[in-house]
Amino acid sequence: MQLAPRMTADPADLSARLGAALDARADLFDPGHETAFRLFNGFSEGRPDLVADLYGGTLLLHNYAPHPAEAAPALEAARQFLQGRLPWAHTVIVKTRNAATAAGRRGTVVHGGPPDDRVREGGAPQGDDMWYAVDLLLNRDAGLYLDTRLLRQWLQQNLRDQSALNAFAYTGSLGVAARAGGARRVLQLDRNRAFLAIGQRSYALNGLPMGRGEFRAADFWPEVSRLKRAGELFDCVIVDPPFFSTTRGGTVDLNTQSHRLINKVRPLVAHNGCLVAVNNALFVSGGEYIRMLEGVCADGYLSIETTIPVPPDFTGYPHTRMGAWPVDPAPFNHPTKIAILRARRKDERPATP
Repeated sequence: MQLAPRMTADPADLSARLGAALDARADLFDPGHETAFRLFNGFSEGRPDLVADLYGGTLLLHNYAPHPAEAAPALEAARQFLQGRLPWAHTVIVKTRNAATAAGRRGTVVHGGPPDDRVREGGAPQGDDMWYAVDLLLNRDAGLYLDTRLLRQWLQQNLRDQSALNAFAYTGSLGVAARAGGARRVLQLDRNRAFLAIGQRSYALNGLPMGRGEFRAADFWPEVSRLKRAGELFDCVIVDPPFFSTTRGGTVDLNTQSHRLINKVRPLVAHNGCLVAVNNALFVSGGEYIRMLEGVCADGYLSIETTIPVPPDFTGYPHTRMGAWPVDPAPFNHPTKIAILRARRKDERPATP
């Protein structure tokens, strides 16, 4: 299987695909222009060099071309088309994945003034809408992952009065969702204080209580070991790591070593608690990931309870999708593969108070 052909500068073809994508997402636009979602996923909708996201009134264009200058004409055509259809979009940012400079990868404002610094997201059924702080120029991505929106809703709906460890918290959005759903305690763990500061802003935007030490800047590997030694147990442990990273403490490699992360944190899950496992490796098939999960569940102390899909604005819609992913993500609907595992402990210990 291959992705659709590389993007060309044919303006009529590009306009037709962008127009179809916007029409498919018509019910996602809100009158106040405060929400965030994927406008166009070129990887699945026929233009793999281009992705367009909306964060409030800020239009975010991603240039994924191996040689960015080749995509410049089509990128400019996309900007003009989208601004024509969305005249209220006050700011446009272009992020160039293969830019020569870090600033280019983080993004350049090509139209308008300051980008939005917060977006609103609908809550789970019977849940409240949430505000998430964003800094759209801080990193190569936008800091709020749109593919995990339904996971945030699940956490908001299922962790009332429970405790959670959000490992690899990044900007803390998954932990924010858990807190908003009534979680009594959330430990947000990430090495980068600047990212965690965005999560703290999200707490403030929603009036959420922030316990002492709730945001912890530390390396995953030694900190998890420390939590084990301290006898800490959580009702829910969330593992949504970067695709690859290495520190003095250890290495994350979602292509080959997802099982290491799960086995590292499983002693921290309380009896009848859950472990949220996310893998976004493009070349790890859904079948391969399921077999890995079945392997870590083979001793009977973990079991696969459910999976969480990626929302259709991120995957593309049945009538807008073209081509296929490099490997088949089934039984998941996207290479971002999200599974909820249920834990059983020999000692039946509950979560730490």
